[in-house]
Amino acid sequence: MEDREQVRREFRDAVNLTPKELEDWLDTDESRAVGQKDGGESVGHASGRRIVELLRTKKDDLTDDDYAHMRKVVGYVHRHLAQRPGGDVEDTPWRYSLMNWGHDPLKR
Repeated sequence: MEDREQVRREFRDAVNLTPKELEDWLDTDESRAVGQKDGGESVGHASGRRIVELLRTKKDDLTDDDYAHMRKVVGYVHRHLAQRPGGDVEDTPWRYSLMNWGHDPLKR
């Protein structure tokens, strides 16, 4: 199996919001308004809730399923960053979608 330390490192690099920042964001109308929905919560919004849990889980308690989700998050963030639109992205669905996945492209 691939190196779990590497997966955790890539996940930490991709997710630049703290659990509290992400929770606060997920409570906004902007967060709920973006993403692919199957009638209810969007995939990214559900992922954001899972990311909060992952950030608060001790590494020894992480499961294979957790690591699979961490890899999914890293892949999503990298793909989405590569599709950055031109101009000011502050109030865009592109940024809001990334934030649902734990990454704010405007955060330094």
